[in-house]
Amino acid sequence: MRGLTLECLADGRSMDLTAALAGKPALLNLWAYWCGPCAEELPLLQQFSDRASESITVLTVHSDPATAKGLSRLTGLGIHLPGVADPDTKVRNAVGAPAVLPISVLLRADGTVAKLVVRPFKSVDDISDTVAAELGVRA
Repeated sequence: MRGLTLECLADGRSMDLTAALAGKPALLNLWAYWCGPCAEELPLLQQFSDRASESITVLTVHSDPATAKGLSRLTGLGIHLPGVADPDTKVRNAVGAPAVLPISVLLRADGTVAKLVVRPFKSVDDISDTVAAELGVRA
């Protein structure tokens, strides 16, 4: 993940992913606007992030070239999580994730991958339990 630069989904600014996530555990959620299970999972991730407060960074990674459609989907779902556009699937390739969605990448505070969760989360407690087991962060 070191050296990956992506664009902010909201304003198109370049963002160094390592710098943005440094020093805190993170959950990166790879999704796309057309993915039904992603649309079901995103509100759960928002609730988890609200509950976890500052203990973990939750970042959405829109894995499709249609950035405007991704931003529109987040807005329509009432999601206010930070997000980046990844039309070339750089994150997926960097972590060796399969070509399916959604995928959540759990990162330790040092930026190393703790776990790839290759399934949609079913509840906020599911997210919380998985994050606690893999990253030691309880929300």
